[in-house]
Amino acid sequence: MNLCVIPARGGSKRIPKKNIKKFCGKPMISYAIEAVIKSKIFDHIVVSTEDLEIKNFALQEGAEVPFLRPKELADDYTPTVPVVAHAIQECKDLGWNPTDVCCVYPCNPFLSSGCLSLGYKLLKEHPDKYVFPITEFPSPVQLAIQRDKSGLSRPLYPEKELKRTQDIEPAYHDAGQFYWASARTWESNPKIHVNAATLVVPRSRVVDIDTIEDWLLAEKLFKVYANE
Repeated sequence: MNLCVIPARGGSKRIPKKNIKKFCGKPMISYAIEAVIKSKIFDHIVVSTEDLEIKNFALQEGAEVPFLRPKELADDYTPTVPVVAHAIQECKDLGWNPTDVCCVYPCNPFLSSGCLSLGYKLLKEHPDKYVFPITEFPSPVQLAIQRDKSGLSRPLYPEKELKRTQDIEPAYHDAGQFYWASARTWESNPKIHVNAATLVVPRSRVVDIDTIEDWLLAEKLFKVYANE
């Protein structure tokens, strides 16, 4: 059984009610749920939340909320893996038998059903690993600069300071969209990013929405790329 878990807590601090705030006319979580449904991969689409308002929005959009997440798994410090592992156990208690599980983040307006499908295909090639999308940093991280309290700079990697940009190996970061893994992996391996299988997505489709500035930028990008 393929299970999708969308972790959507209600306690966002920097952008209050971020998961259900209107983004280009629709609650943010709607985009993630729509992409998941469109993929036609999943037997169950479960939103893990402690918040009754988010629960109601999720149900309206076609997801399931068969349990509420415990408060201790809904604070600012809880990582992703324990939340998904909890959801897997709750689903088992319902008599379901999750085998492959995808965690899809709710603030994900650029997520495509096609990318989810590619991730699932990659999981079948690497059944004992996590699978997730990455994107290239816009500038070489090896040429990063530190700034001290007096405003003076120094290279973060002095050994790379004189390297030409074109001679530096590309570096990537987590796109923050989804993670595929077997239920067994979610229940036994807390380290998503170590030795995982990855797929590269364009930078134009990746925005980490943590601040109002991020939100406004994401809306501008969405209006440009939504119809492509």
